[in-house]
Amino acid sequence: MNMKLIALSLAPIFALGACAGGGDAGNTTAGNTTVTDTAMPAENGMMGGNAMQTGMPASPGQAFADTAGASDWYEIEAGKLAQEKATTPALKDFGQMMVKGHTASTEKLKAAGAKANPAITPNPALTAEQEANLAALRAAEGTAFDAAYKMQQVAAHEKTLAAVKDYAEGGDVPELKAFAAEMSKVVKMHLDKIKGM
Repeated sequence: MNMKLIALSLAPIFALGACAGGGDAGNTTAGNTTVTDTAMPAENGMMGGNAMQTGMPASPGQAFADTAGASDWYEIEAGKLAQEKATTPALKDFGQMMVKGHTASTEKLKAAGAKANPAITPNPALTAEQEANLAALRAAEGTAFDAAYKMQQVAAHEKTLAAVKDYAEGGDVPELKAFAAEMSKVVKMHLDKIKGM
């Protein structure tokens, strides 16, 4: 009888877990990781140091890693859209450069976090602004897409440049500080390039 009660009490938990998993609609698969339009999965299904999951405030290093990871993810997704929808070869090429550059940045960020003590696993989640920007790019066509993409890229790279410079100067994790210093040069180059278009 007790086993029946235990099984019945666990049924709602399993049902909620199944609902949370959802279907595959809107998902794309890259390697072993499924990426949806609204949330980036954490490594191996674990939520890393996400403060929202644990209820504890994120350390400055974890917060930086999460923000940098979300910035990379936004740039990759926006870059893919530029490759598909931009009307000029220069913007298509810039989109391709964003996908390549920010994919590399994500790998460097993960490597730097893994070397930290304790290790930090980036757990990026797009901000409401990043989500809205991607939605606007998906909806835009022709030269309206080009204008929106350029405007977003300037604003996004200015924010990212400020964040990486700030962390490079005053961060609390040496490995992430080194990553931020290296990335500040790359982000500045991206910003200068898009401003010149």
